[in-house]
Amino acid sequence: MIFRWLDERLELKKFKDKFLAKTFPTHPTFLLGELALFSFVTLVLTGIFLGLLYEPSTKMVSLFGSMVPAAYASVVKIDLLPMGMIIRRIHHWSAMIMIASILTHLARVYFTSAYRKPREINWLVGLGLFGTSLGASFTGYLLPYSQFSVTATSIAYYVSKSVPWIGGGLSRLLFSGEFPSDGTVPRFFFLHVMLVPAVLVGLIALHLLILVKQKHTEPSANRIRKESHGGKKLIGIPVWPEQVVISLSFYFFLLFVVSLMATYVPLNPIEVYGPPAPGTPVMRPDWYFLPIYGFLKLVPGNLSLSIAGGKITPETIGGVIFPAVLFLLLAVIPFLDRVKEPLNYVENPLHRPVMTSIGIGGGVFLGMTAISGYLDVFRIEPGTMMLYTVLVPLVAWGICYTLLRLYNRRRE
Repeated sequence: MIFRWLDERLELKKFKDKFLAKTFPTHPTFLLGELALFSFVTLVLTGIFLGLLYEPSTKMVSLFGSMVPAAYASVVKIDLLPMGMIIRRIHHWSAMIMIASILTHLARVYFTSAYRKPREINWLVGLGLFGTSLGASFTGYLLPYSQFSVTATSIAYYVSKSVPWIGGGLSRLLFSGEFPSDGTVPRFFFLHVMLVPAVLVGLIALHLLILVKQKHTEPSANRIRKESHGGKKLIGIPVWPEQVVISLSFYFFLLFVVSLMATYVPLNPIEVYGPPAPGTPVMRPDWYFLPIYGFLKLVPGNLSLSIAGGKITPETIGGVIFPAVLFLLLAVIPFLDRVKEPLNYVENPLHRPVMTSIGIGGGVFLGMTAISGYLDVFRIEPGTMMLYTVLVPLVAWGICYTLLRLYNRRRE
């Protein structure tokens, strides 16, 4: 009765026949995108709870007899609430999982060449999702307003200020003046809970819309199956109800894992670091910012260059040019690795020596730059580490390319 009433007004049956009957591939790697989506949903739900209790202000308030910034005090009070600390940890680990799943999803698309025609646009959208997710994490870094978070954010402030010609205006726009200022926390709170999530929602919707239009790529083994009718039909299960049930089960399992992590794996204890104070604590960013942080340590401190009134500093090279070049190289891949016919089936990475070995070498390079963030721990000189950062990826690329070439010659 209710369904009929709604169907007469919203044409639900047409929607069901057109969209919910679509086929979803059964290969487990296709769940990586859902992992990122479900992590985002969890971030939104936990973020609503945290946002209702958080005070985005640096005004001084009394906390246990001491005067501390209101933002810091509100996070301490959240941790003292029943389930408050657990929910904050769930929020933190969901962000970690979302970034990791998007990165892994991009790696799967790269190594299986699923970025090729006609999916170049969705590859670019995926890169945008990854970059925006990093932005969401970065804007949330400052909000606890502890000595740790302020020190970490100050690195980004000086990096943004180092952008030639526009650095001063850009840093004032992002940080609401000189850092730290009274307007910085409200500015970051707005970016973190309003602007960046709105961009993420838009990119996710665009990604899914293009995906529905173009359909998934399939495992290459499906090419020879009778159900494919010569490659004209996608093999899998219907979205409703089979895939919906699988997705819900997967989401509940994800919640269980994240809740387990939140229970037993602590965050940076803001009570230990305390509110902002003179002095710089020993800190390193989370793993997804480590390559940039490590590369900053490799750039010689006296390296600078003036061009048309703009100055390029080590912060510009390590914090602006380096990540920009990485994203640019990833963005042009589909336009360099072109094919004439549309790609409907993923390719075996073992059959693509050039692109697979480049991907392996690039991954090793990023790993080496991440290790560079621990130069003080390993007691390695920056010059020596720079040599390792160049040579080790080249060796990895050479070994991978040679082995894959031998494998393909034997296969032929």
